[in-house]
Amino acid sequence: MSPTDDLPLAGKTVAVLHAAWHSCGSWQVNIGQMAAYRSLGARVISIAIMDMPGPPPPEGRWAAYLPATQDAPADARYFAATPVSALWRSGLLRDGWWPLIHGDQATWLIEVVRRADAPRGLAQERVDLVHANHYFTLPFAKAHFPDAPVIVETQDIQADQYVLRNKSGFFIPPYATHANMLAVELDWMRRADLCVHLNEREHLEFSRLLPEKRHALIYPAVAAAPTGPGGEETIIVASDNPANFTSLRWFLSEVLPKAEGAPVAIYGNIDAGVKARDPALYDAHAALFRGRVADLGAVYAGAKIVLLPTIDGHGLSIKAVEALSCGAPLVANRAAFRGMGIDPATLANVTLAEDPESFAAAWREAAGRPAPQPRETSDTRRFYEEAFSIDAYRRNLWAAAEPVLG
Repeated sequence: MSPTDDLPLAGKTVAVLHAAWHSCGSWQVNIGQMAAYRSLGARVISIAIMDMPGPPPPEGRWAAYLPATQDAPADARYFAATPVSALWRSGLLRDGWWPLIHGDQATWLIEVVRRADAPRGLAQERVDLVHANHYFTLPFAKAHFPDAPVIVETQDIQADQYVLRNKSGFFIPPYATHANMLAVELDWMRRADLCVHLNEREHLEFSRLLPEKRHALIYPAVAAAPTGPGGEETIIVASDNPANFTSLRWFLSEVLPKAEGAPVAIYGNIDAGVKARDPALYDAHAALFRGRVADLGAVYAGAKIVLLPTIDGHGLSIKAVEALSCGAPLVANRAAFRGMGIDPATLANVTLAEDPESFAAAWREAAGRPAPQPRETSDTRRFYEEAFSIDAYRRNLWAAAEPVLG
């Protein structure tokens, strides 16, 4: 992009469609998208779609969502929900709920979103480009913006996530298979004009599965955590999802007992997940949990070490990107850096450890040495700037979007 083309989307409106999720990696990805499109000159509208039937905002699950997403950098925000009455009035019981009780989350989400009511005022919007996050927002995009070009951002292979979630759910046979759910995902992705992927694995896999479509690998823009002066605290940051729970359970049950009393503080709403899934584990370690905090940047800025215990999960780890950006020393499993296109062993302030004994030993060793300074010139911060900064994302996003806009 030349200096005279700094605002190539000036005068255009971009709709960013996303699930009504908050306090998680996906929300951070959505924030980065909105900020990047605005920096390219576009007027940006955010359309949050609830992934289950319920009342319109501000009732139901919206009561938690709305205050947690005030940082959305959008010019206008819309909120779409499927009414509970759709279950019996529109065939959702037959078309969506029946597959769901067999574990078919892919079909369920399509059928829920297909029936979402249009928010008031949306019909007056003239949208030039739709950026739809996850395949299941595409029914809404096609219904309300039939003439606009559509980019779908996959944010992982969702069929992988559904299989992972189904392990802890209650379903009845015959069970939905990975192949069944992947077929639904691919069918809807074929209706987009461009498929964008945020890690190497999904880019390679979807390019193989849908060779007739255009694909682009664009690492997401993740807001940088402050490098800060550091402090004495060792931290873990995690949102509540099944993979994070599995990883944190491994850490608390197997690593922590070998750490010889080394202190750690655990931030994020993972506390609620542990309490719900394993009350005894939560009670045993309740003093370590700090919950969701308003200023997570201050937590990173004051941390001496960031731990990334990661033994489960798919797709890019946004919390790992945040940790990279703060420049602090990291102790991590190699899986924390999945899909990033780098060997983390080449980063000077990263210590890799796979088994509980070595992880605990690396943590104790890092806690006993002076923290390296300055953090803003560390290897991890430098890698963040090259791959995950808003400038890198803005450049790569426009390169992919320009041909779609024609």
